[in-house]
Amino acid sequence: FSGPFTDVVTTNLKLRNPSDRKVCFKVKTTAPRRYCVRPNSGIIDPGSSVIVSVMLQPFDYDPNEKSKHKFMVQTTYAPPNISDMEAVWKEAKPDELMDSKLRCVFEMPNENDKLNDIDASKPAPVLNTSKQDGPMPKPHSVSLNDTETRKLVEECKRLQAEIMKLTDENRHLRDEGLRLRKVAHSDKSGSPTALTLRDNGSNPLPSLLVVIAAIFVGFFLGKFIL
Repeated sequence: FSGPFTDVVTTNLKLRNPSDRKVCFKVKTTAPRRYCVRPNSGIIDPGSSVIVSVMLQPFDYDPNEKSKHKFMVQTTYAPPNISDMEAVWKEAKPDELMDSKLRCVFEMPNENDKLNDIDASKPAPVLNTSKQDGPMPKPHSVSLNDTETRKLVEECKRLQAEIMKLTDENRHLRDEGLRLRKVAHSDKSGSPTALTLRDNGSNPLPSLLVVIAAIFVGFFLGKFIL
């Protein structure tokens, strides 16, 4: 019998008749006030079996107390004509009786078994998606106290300030890149201008040669004319 023993504990006893004759049986116990047996007697046909329910009544269990309760299943072949079961047992000879003795054992379930039984007895949670019932309550395991909430708010503010700082640095780097590209572009566009000025500065040399040539031509022409 498995506890707890605060309520009726039932154990089934299976009796089988392996013979080819009908068998009468009777169940006896050393503590008849503590048990209720149904059926406590009857007839089993050849090759058949019967289930006997043994119900232990509630009591204060003491694990240090050894159980002295015993059961005895007594059997005998049924006579051809059975009219009175009590008369069968009274008239049965000792050598015609067979008996099997059983000792009662009381066990308390382990703590793990108790937890499993409690979990199995709990109803499965029902998820209600109806909006009329309001929002689902938050589990206690995820509730935050004021200190943790304050820490989270401060952490969010710090992250926002850091994001703004990084955004400003990114904008500054982008402006600096644009300025450097403009300077590089102006340097490239200034080089042809300098070359043009140098080219223009070298243009007076051919003009001077033309003037000198004209003087020589005028000199020679004046000499020949004169």
